[in-house]
Amino acid sequence: MSRHEINTRGGSFVIRRAKDADIESIVALLQDDPLGKEREGSDWSRYKAAFQEIDNDPNQYLAVVVDTQDRVIGTMQLTLIPGLSRNAAKRLQIEAVRIASTMQGLGIGTALFDWAHAYGREHNADLAQLTSDKSRNNALNFYAALGYVDSHEGLKLVL
Repeated sequence: MSRHEINTRGGSFVIRRAKDADIESIVALLQDDPLGKEREGSDWSRYKAAFQEIDNDPNQYLAVVVDTQDRVIGTMQLTLIPGLSRNAAKRLQIEAVRIASTMQGLGIGTALFDWAHAYGREHNADLAQLTSDKSRNNALNFYAALGYVDSHEGLKLVL
């Protein structure tokens, strides 16, 4: 699944694996909301090192959605997590989902999740899971509309 074409109300797009040249565009998407403006930084060496680590890990897939001019308008990070619990279930962890604010509401997010779920099935994942900040009401409603269930409490500790 190195390249997947989608057609939505917003037009035609391609989902593909992110490249080093996409880092700045991905970070711009992460910064394109109130939480991201506070959390993201400007130390490009950190982002480049993180990208290399993600790109070198076979259980990671950093996806981007690009338009017909190859401009990044969406992203998500997928992680395959093998485990022993739930009868040795493999999980597809979905994180850092962003669609450019100017492109939201056009079906791109739904198509991206359809692709991600197919990716998970192709890699023998038994379930998909994600976390979202409690203040992201629109995102939480979107995930619920996709069938995600608020089944667990998530906790974090800054190290």
